Amino acid sequence: MRLLVYEHVSGGGFCNKPIPASVLSEGFGMLKTLVSDFKAAGHNVATTLDLRVAKLNPPIPSGSIAPVSSSKETQAKLLELSEQADAVYIIAPETDGVLKSIVELVKQTGAKSLNCSTGAIAKISDKADFYKDTRKIAPQPESILLSVAEDLKEIIETIRDRLNFPVVFKPVDGVSCGGISLVKTENQVARAIAKIRELTSDRFLVQQLIEGAAASVSLLSTGSKVVPVSLNHQEVKLETVEACSSYSGGTVPFDHPLRQKAFEAAEKLVKSSPGLRGYVGVDFVLTDEAAVAIEVNPRLTTSYVGLRRVVNFNLAQSIVDAVLKRELPTNVESCGCTYFSKVETPNPTISALQEMYALEDVVSPPFPVSGNNAASALIAVYGATPEKAKADFREAKKLVLNTISRGR
Repeated sequence: MRLLVYEHVSGGGFCNKPIPASVLSEGFGMLKTLVSDFKAAGHNVATTLDLRVAKLNPPIPSGSIAPVSSSKETQAKLLELSEQADAVYIIAPETDGVLKSIVELVKQTGAKSLNCSTGAIAKISDKADFYKDTRKIAPQPESILLSVAEDLKEIIETIRDRLNFPVVFKPVDGVSCGGISLVKTENQVARAIAKIRELTSDRFLVQQLIEGAAASVSLLSTGSKVVPVSLNHQEVKLETVEACSSYSGGTVPFDHPLRQKAFEAAEKLVKSSPGLRGYVGVDFVLTDEAAVAIEVNPRLTTSYVGLRRVVNFNLAQSIVDAVLKRELPTNVESCGCTYFSKVETPNPTISALQEMYALEDVVSPPFPVSGNNAASALIAVYGATPEKAKADFREAKKLVLNTISRGR
């Protein structure tokens, strides 16, 4: 088929404003690997790239790459390429309705959408609605929905009455770790609210902190039938208000005693919203006894860059089959392990950047985008065991840093 894959961060969604290096490495990594897998399945793929990235001639095996330099040009090119495509896949954040609005935009052209339905995206993107609608399906953190417009003393009083510090503050429509703060005392509440106000809308959640292992389940869904593919470990660092919480990467698959419980809970959550189809991720915290559901991601997640290396089928093609043919893979198996992580680097020279293009384990090279004082690479390394994958990752990281150092 003729496919259009649009990734918001690297594909033009940040035109005319700075592209955060860390977010760019995740976005481009997902774009590159998804396009590679679609091409391996025999499809002809088109995509867009922010001109600042496109002029660096990145290693992406797309049949057609359209450079864009403004928001207006990005929207026009999306419509043009969608009209020429049989189907479209959008990789974008749910924040401020971005994912939903882009899916709606391209559907106007008549191209088939490989994404979740816009109704499901809207429902799942609001974490407050998610907790309200699914609290009987799976264990979840105790949560309070509040507004930045409320009186500070009343907010503190509400938290004191219903929860125990430490708690977690998060926007209702945030993605990754944006706007999230670990709040240990009442004195940190005001600054946590200010951090949320800078990022998104006026509503936010305060949740009881759950201690355990951060994990996710990757699933494929037809909208009615669901198959869990993998349990993944996530490297998440919750910070207090003085710093930024972060997600750096993870391990696929993740061997944990609660794997089956997480699979069962994730499957029930996805089935509860029939519009969830194709690739879906569900985030958990795994305690000693429970798989506590944190949120559902109605889109491709960064775990894809590791998962594609270990499963016994083409993961991109399975998205097409699930959405258009309502078929799911059978006898899902994995072999080995992938460890992937973002690595902050100095801005490389062009020659060093081009040298890294040839490195198999560099999923996203550290692009020296103008306006950024540093860059970020996304490295994904396959190994027979988690220990082997992590050891080889350290060697790959050294190679990247040494390549940049030699180039300077």
